[in-house]
Amino acid sequence: MYYISKKIFFPPVSEADEDGILAIGGDLSSERLQLAYKSGIFPWFNEGEPILWWSPDPRMVLFLEELIVSKSMRNILNRNQFKVTFNQSFKDVISNCQKIKRDGQDGTWISNEMIDAYYKLHTEGIAKSVEVWHDEVLVGGLYGIDLGHVFCGESMFSKVSNASKVAFIALVNYLKKEDYKLLDCQVYNPHLESLGCREIDRDAFMSILKSK
Repeated sequence: MYYISKKIFFPPVSEADEDGILAIGGDLSSERLQLAYKSGIFPWFNEGEPILWWSPDPRMVLFLEELIVSKSMRNILNRNQFKVTFNQSFKDVISNCQKIKRDGQDGTWISNEMIDAYYKLHTEGIAKSVEVWHDEVLVGGLYGIDLGHVFCGESMFSKVSNASKVAFIALVNYLKKEDYKLLDCQVYNPHLESLGCREIDRDAFMSILKSK
């Protein structure tokens, strides 16, 4: 494992260990975070611990044309009970992702330090959000890093059933329209798999990431 100093640098992702951990240390400056995502790396660590930088193999992704929208979900979308916006309430979205209780997790990895860092990226037009509203109340959403041809999803939340799915589908439809190549979902979970995401080799992911 590499120990990162103040220098804005990352080792090759091939140096990651079998769990996907590549390096430890450094900071969450905008410059470092941008280099990380462009290099196929992301931070993931618990509050109070050193920053861990990851590049897992395999990588969970969505090829946009493989999105799965169930019949029941189509019915929900057709009823237009939710309103979707983009980049209108980034701070509220990431704060809700921090606070939402998740099955099997005692706490959250989204620290106040991370919120500040990603909000700064948002003000620079790099971190973006999708918001889902019901009766003018924010009930779901997601955020991530926009690389222009690949969108790196970070986290999503739901306060009512299906709200995060609505955000996810809206994002994918936008990415399709804008000719993005991939939605990066980082690591496997069954919820993402149900939406059409699958694991690919890190080398294949890096090839797409570097194709722009």
